Amino acid sequence: MQLDTSTSSTRLIWTLSWPQVLMMVFHFLIGFVDVWVAGQIDHRLQAALGIITQSLFFFLVIATAVASGGVAAISQSLGAGKLLRAERYIGLCLLVAAVFGLIFPLLGLPAKGLFVRLLQVPQDIAPLTEYVLEVFLFALPPYYMLIVQNAVFRSRQKVMVPLYAMILVTAVNTLCDLGFGLGWFGLPRLGVKGVVWATFWSISMGAIFGLYMLRRDGTLRRQIFAPWRWVKCAYPYLFKVAWPAGLMQIVWHSGYLVLFAITASLPEGSVMALAGMAAGARIEALLFLPAFALNLTASILVGHFLGAGRPDEARRVGLRILGIGLVGIGAITLLLWTVLEPVTGFLAPNAEVKAQALDYLTWNMLAIPFTLTTMILAGALGGAGATLYNLLGMGTGTWLIRLPLAFVLGHLVLGRATGVWMSMLASQAVQAGLLFYIFTRWDWQRFAMNSKRNGNSK
Repeated sequence: MQLDTSTSSTRLIWTLSWPQVLMMVFHFLIGFVDVWVAGQIDHRLQAALGIITQSLFFFLVIATAVASGGVAAISQSLGAGKLLRAERYIGLCLLVAAVFGLIFPLLGLPAKGLFVRLLQVPQDIAPLTEYVLEVFLFALPPYYMLIVQNAVFRSRQKVMVPLYAMILVTAVNTLCDLGFGLGWFGLPRLGVKGVVWATFWSISMGAIFGLYMLRRDGTLRRQIFAPWRWVKCAYPYLFKVAWPAGLMQIVWHSGYLVLFAITASLPEGSVMALAGMAAGARIEALLFLPAFALNLTASILVGHFLGAGRPDEARRVGLRILGIGLVGIGAITLLLWTVLEPVTGFLAPNAEVKAQALDYLTWNMLAIPFTLTTMILAGALGGAGATLYNLLGMGTGTWLIRLPLAFVLGHLVLGRATGVWMSMLASQAVQAGLLFYIFTRWDWQRFAMNSKRNGNSK
């Protein structure tokens, strides 16, 4: 599917973005229902789910990296009108997802006990955490396929298919959580098993639906799996885009783990600070849903315009998406600010936790313009294949600014959590400034496949 250049860019941005906003809402609901149902059954299950969910990114890092590389390669190929090359990249991405989706469970299942011990899980919930991890490892093959399939559909501008897939995943997950977890709808109450296996069955149904849609539109057929000669020529570009994207995920998430450790070891009020951070992050997540949708839209459109040989339009559409995001999500942020205290009080009824959450949100909502700039321009650079620049910007902001400043302000200067929250604002400002400078001043278009320096695989 080639880019429809007859459609205005604003309308095209809206057409691609609103389904992805809804998709992120359903993704949010999956986690919300899981946590709520787990809390109704046993607080230990809630803790085990939280630990494994936070750790899951280690197992999914290759899937997200391949998805990033796939969006860049497929969207640029379609923009250039090279349909065969796009189809072969689809086949290559699906093949890589299938292989690594099987490798991780084969390696992880025998070592699940060791992994749980490395996470320093308390002994009273270690067996339950190990069981949750085991089921999640079984879910990795369909999870890999679902992530890569959705990237394939997005790169072809078929954004409704990932939305339908996420609606299906949410519906199956909710039915299994409530039905088999709590015994609703006349179904047998399985408790812990019902909630944990709900993830496996819902993700599997989403992956099966994606394969069905690929088969239905004629994409999934033997011809998309290219001969080894082509793969040897094409795989280096996919790898060049994927490895910085994967490393960026590791840098980003490990940075959050270190930030948690800095907060947990504050001289005073560390427990309340962690609780306030958790509550504040859930409210802040509402602003990230449309921001992440615009990130995905920027990847799609920049990739298509670069593939079509229109680098100036790729830059303009990236800046236009940024402008729309700053105005639209900025307005939502201001509206949220007017009801921030009662909303925070609902999630954090404890007065001390509420105060910490409000302090966290004050600094992080001030950072929203910088956060939006980072997320949207990172999507645009990802569509160009310039994921190395995303790694540079976010790595600098996280490890050279946020973490050292959090320790200095939180432990040595202020001695409380406000110093940590201030470091988050400062790091967002730095990485946003870096990415904006790169996007407006540097030659990031050279990472595209149609660039002379990257060749032009058929």
